[in-house]
Amino acid sequence: MYFIDVQGTLISDEDKSPIRGSREFIKRCNTKQIPYMVVTNNTKRASKDFYDFLISQGFEFSFDKYLDPLMMLESRVEKDSVAAYGADEFLKTLQNMGYSLDYTNPKTVLVAIKEDFTNEEYAQMIEFLLLGAKLVGMHETSIYAKNSKRYPGVGAILKMLEFATSVSYEVVGKPSIAFYEESLRALKKQNPEAKFCDITMISDDVKGDLGGAKELGVKTFFVTSGKYKSEAEIVPFLDPELRPDRTYADMQEILEEL
Repeated sequence: MYFIDVQGTLISDEDKSPIRGSREFIKRCNTKQIPYMVVTNNTKRASKDFYDFLISQGFEFSFDKYLDPLMMLESRVEKDSVAAYGADEFLKTLQNMGYSLDYTNPKTVLVAIKEDFTNEEYAQMIEFLLLGAKLVGMHETSIYAKNSKRYPGVGAILKMLEFATSVSYEVVGKPSIAFYEESLRALKKQNPEAKFCDITMISDDVKGDLGGAKELGVKTFFVTSGKYKSEAEIVPFLDPELRPDRTYADMQEILEEL
């Protein structure tokens, strides 16, 4: 059984095209009736729109095998008085979901990803947090990769804000326990006996996705087809108990070993 990441694992960070072996891996799971969940930290598109995009790229799986942070958001963050920071698409999606954006006296500072945060935005976030706003991240990715560049991920930004203000934060998507528990609940519809220890998670985010999953007893496969160019860039610097169980170049390499 699998939890399968999307960006950098199934699709390229560069042009969103399928990564080598990714469609074939999903097809193999379907053919052999292996339970799996596609778990992504997508926040730029409405959940169904991003799912439809993946289907348009040749991935064959039903919507009940898909989970992203936007599907968890309403149960974690109240809709009124939110100062949200992220890409324009994220802000528009929030408004379409009924969230009221407030940059005067917000109850919640909600952080997603974009590559061009400004110091003015960081200053505004800090001010709101020091005035009592709650800090919530849509996910806790370590690095955001785009246009052949690597930027601080939401997790890195949350850590910075926490250090600056001493305000602790919550996370909606990966690697929050709530997100993984919801993924497990959905997986149980395919196999009622499923437990975390039965699952292997595949992702390119060895610190965010895989570290959190490993703490729950999930087996972890790290692919270097996304955020990191090699195992040597990051794995030797991780705590031994959080290092991935295996490292592969991409989904095709995993497929060839099965």
